[in-house]
Amino acid sequence: MFPYDAQIAAAVASAPNSVNDVMGMLTAIGSLCADADGLKWFNWLYLQVTRAVQQRVDTAGGFADPAWLATLDVQFAGYYFRAVRSALASNAAPGCWQAVFNVRNQPAETRLQFALAGMNAHINHDLPQAIVETCQATGVAPAHGTTHYNDYTALNATLDAIIDAAKQQLNVRLPGDSLPDLTRVEDLAAAFSIAAAREVAWKNSEVLWHIKDVSPVSTAFLDSVDATTAVASKTLLIPI
Repeated sequence: MFPYDAQIAAAVASAPNSVNDVMGMLTAIGSLCADADGLKWFNWLYLQVTRAVQQRVDTAGGFADPAWLATLDVQFAGYYFRAVRSALASNAAPGCWQAVFNVRNQPAETRLQFALAGMNAHINHDLPQAIVETCQATGVAPAHGTTHYNDYTALNATLDAIIDAAKQQLNVRLPGDSLPDLTRVEDLAAAFSIAAAREVAWKNSEVLWHIKDVSPVSTAFLDSVDATTAVASKTLLIPI
């Protein structure tokens, strides 16, 4: 779709092993994407979020278990990079992600729409799975009221501030660009709450944890999550 897609594929060819790896891969994608590429604007927002997580992890007393949050950050990013690889190789990313990739070259969508559609796919579809993987790797179960849940929700205020700033910044287009329908874009922005989306993701991780060993059930559950999230992605990307 874009002449540099092979370079993006190369940038995400291997899985990240640390938060620094995640930062490097996001930076590489951002440096390759043109302004007209919708992927750039989700990737830009995700980089801001990852920087905030890294700063909090590196701050003494920032979390009760910073290593767990760092592991979650890496597992979580891996889903985005796999979606990029799948979409570029065969247009076979999960439906919620493919909805974004299918229109990433369309000028009728605003930068803000791409950023929010990507966040929708990543949080609602990818995050529950990343939480379960992190819990499996660290020998704990996802549950409300635990230390890890409290660390997880402690990020919400920081992330909401980043999203609010991004809503303002991405709503401004470059000189010469057509102006968006501000009412439509502002309605989309107002409807998206990262804290609410992350709470749903945690609840879904608890469900997935209990059914993860029953393959037909867990597969059906994830298919349902993907389908629902894909509808939301497509709604967020309706041309204004």
